[in-house]
Amino acid sequence: MQTETLLYIILAGIIALSLALFQYFTNRKSMSKLNMLFSFLRFLSVFAVLLLIINPSFNQVKTSIEKPNLVVALDNSCSIEHLKQDSNVKDFIEKLNSNKEIQEKFNLSVYTFGKGLNPLDSISFSETQTNISKTFQQLAEVYKSTTSPTLIITDGNQTYGNDYQFSYRNYKQPIFPIILGDTITYTDLKIQQFNVNKYAFLKNKFPVEAILVYNGNQSVNSNFIVKNGNATVFSKAVNFSKADNSKVINFTLPANRVGVNNYIATLVPLENEKNKVNNNKNFAVEVINQKTKIALVTDMLHPDIGVIKKSIESNEQRSVSILNSSNVISQINDVQLFIIYQPNKNFKDLYGILDSKNLNKFVIIGPKTDLNFINQVAQNYSHDVTEQTEYYIGELNINYSPFIIEDLDFESFPPLISNYGEVNFTVPFQSVLNKSVGGFSTNLPLLATFETNGRREAVLFGENLWQWRAQSYLNEKSFQAFDNFFGKLTQYLSSNKQKSRLNIDYESFYNGSSNIVIKAEYFDKNYVFDSRETLDITIIDKATDVKKTFPLILKNNNYQVDLSSLPPSEYSFVVSTSKENLSRSGSFQILKFDVEQKFLNADVTKLQQLATNSGGSSYFIDDAEKVFEDLLEDKRFTPIQKSSKNTIPLIDWKYLLAIMALSLGLEWFLRKYNGLI
Repeated sequence: MQTETLLYIILAGIIALSLALFQYFTNRKSMSKLNMLFSFLRFLSVFAVLLLIINPSFNQVKTSIEKPNLVVALDNSCSIEHLKQDSNVKDFIEKLNSNKEIQEKFNLSVYTFGKGLNPLDSISFSETQTNISKTFQQLAEVYKSTTSPTLIITDGNQTYGNDYQFSYRNYKQPIFPIILGDTITYTDLKIQQFNVNKYAFLKNKFPVEAILVYNGNQSVNSNFIVKNGNATVFSKAVNFSKADNSKVINFTLPANRVGVNNYIATLVPLENEKNKVNNNKNFAVEVINQKTKIALVTDMLHPDIGVIKKSIESNEQRSVSILNSSNVISQINDVQLFIIYQPNKNFKDLYGILDSKNLNKFVIIGPKTDLNFINQVAQNYSHDVTEQTEYYIGELNINYSPFIIEDLDFESFPPLISNYGEVNFTVPFQSVLNKSVGGFSTNLPLLATFETNGRREAVLFGENLWQWRAQSYLNEKSFQAFDNFFGKLTQYLSSNKQKSRLNIDYESFYNGSSNIVIKAEYFDKNYVFDSRETLDITIIDKATDVKKTFPLILKNNNYQVDLSSLPPSEYSFVVSTSKENLSRSGSFQILKFDVEQKFLNADVTKLQQLATNSGGSSYFIDDAEKVFEDLLEDKRFTPIQKSSKNTIPLIDWKYLLAIMALSLGLEWFLRKYNGLI
């Protein structure tokens, strides 16, 4: 408390005492015991009021003991069971939970991980993918500023994601790998990696690349065979030795039949191989009879050009040619969609031909666009000409109906630079994205589509799409989400199919280890998304004729069903509505593929490096007691006594108000009782 405040309190006490004595002690006769009580009560009341006016503050110090966290991340993938380590893991967890010293020293938090991190509910060893890198990223968000040594119980075999030897660095906690598996090297042949395009074109040949690996000390011979059904379409003899332990085989296969073509690649196993699962690889290629040709027309250089081309061509069914306004006319008959990037008066002839032939187009308008030219040639919209620009954030329209849109968290994307002013449409349109400035929606379209006279058209009012694709990669660690969004827009614009009230989004085939999600959209008769409908999907296994029905769950702006639990097979399905007689059908295949079963050993070297680099130690699963001893003896993980200092103003002390009310009330009651009022 400051000296000045203390002087004010003393002065308040003197004033309160003086007022009480002045009122009740005016002469000798008034010096009775009753008046002395009255003066004391009056002193308390006045002094309390003055203290509230001064409102001094007091420091309150609290001390507490903060225990460090002990984070346990358990690999819940099926490779643990495949390596026959599942019982060892459960025994370790039981010993950890029953160790009283560990419980007293640490705050224990146990998680499981596979594709992602989850609090421990049950240990099933059923995850089909392992992403250790993502586990460290998620733990870093929770334990960023704490002392949290981490036990990671795993075989160290990651099936997808960034290399965890580098991504752990953002976690900044000592890591103690508990290694599942052994270091024995078994003789093994395996297909390490298989690279093939998802699509091929009829009567063409598609390339295939296979990487074959051998673990062993002796020279061995084998055969690499690829079959389509019962027919062998490729075979090659391969030889391995300790020094020459890998082969890269490149070959081509013919695409003779439209549709999904299934293949199985086999590296003939040795007689003494322990793991023969990794000798086979199922793959499929969808053969199509034509390729969508798209012309990207521009007279300027901009990073958006390359991003648009790369996003569209991420799907092998589409090809993009970059043309300028002078040479596009000669190739106009071979193109299904024209993307016109920031047009000017040089595009007049192109616009005339597109309008006369009623062809689909996607126009991107930015600060370098000639708006006066646009207002002359665009028949369905016009843009105010202000010579000013503005930065706009994209805001997703969840009621957009022509096709299913995933929310890419557009509001986290950098703003696009656009011309300032309103856009006036003369035809009905639907906004994919609306403009937003400073968190406020303008209800103006940033990206819109419309259909007139059987022709589809889209308009984007913004420049710097390359920044969106880069931000999408930062958000998702992949370009796939953005490329899928742009691909769906391109697919819609390059087709003239009539709009349907029930749309389905699915793939022709899936790998057995991937997520199998079918999405659907349902619209009312005005083509407004209807969230009140109930959708079901009936799945039929073509091999067994077994039928299963699942409900589709409403999520954001579409209905979804997760079919990842289905076994590998060929399936047909029907999605139907319950209130109206609407249905859509399709078919897909699930390929047999279990990436977790290709491992024979724990990745001991990588886990030991992880421990060393993070400041921890590595152990094998049998060394449970050693793990506990080291954690208990490590002086880095001792409990910390913390003190917190809070400054509390007197006005927050409720007892002072109670004292003031009690003294005033008691004084009034005694004066009334003694007939002085």
